[in-house]
Amino acid sequence: MVYARRGIGGSYWSTFFPAVAVLGFGMAITVAPLTTTVMGAADRQHAGVASGVNNAVARVAGLLAIAVFGVLLARTFDAQVRPRLDRLALTPSARAALDRELPRMAGAELEALPSMKPAERAVVRLAIADSFVSAFRLVMAGAAALALAAAAFGAAIR
Repeated sequence: MVYARRGIGGSYWSTFFPAVAVLGFGMAITVAPLTTTVMGAADRQHAGVASGVNNAVARVAGLLAIAVFGVLLARTFDAQVRPRLDRLALTPSARAALDRELPRMAGAELEALPSMKPAERAVVRLAIADSFVSAFRLVMAGAAALALAAAAFGAAIR
């Protein structure tokens, strides 16, 4: 949830570094014991298979999480940014050019849109940034909920 705290602006050290440090610490105290438990549960002669299964499950779970959370991020961003942009009085050519940039989300190149006035560009940039941060917060809250559910499940079967 530390990733979901901050908004737009701020330095790396006050916005992302604390979250990265907490994530790194959490991974350090969970991954090694989990691997040790998996390897300890297998007979010595099956250590290679146990290691392979453990690695495969970890990779597949990571890929599924990235896919699901990626779709959630993209859909949430789209649902948040489009109504904001619809309220703006953009020319049809500016809106068409902007719609081509929206799949890039926060990386949209607004300076490349010559049909947009500087004042409009600032409002659009803020709408995109706010929508991206909102979608990112939702994904981080979902990831935290998933981690808590996994911890509760692990505690329950213990």
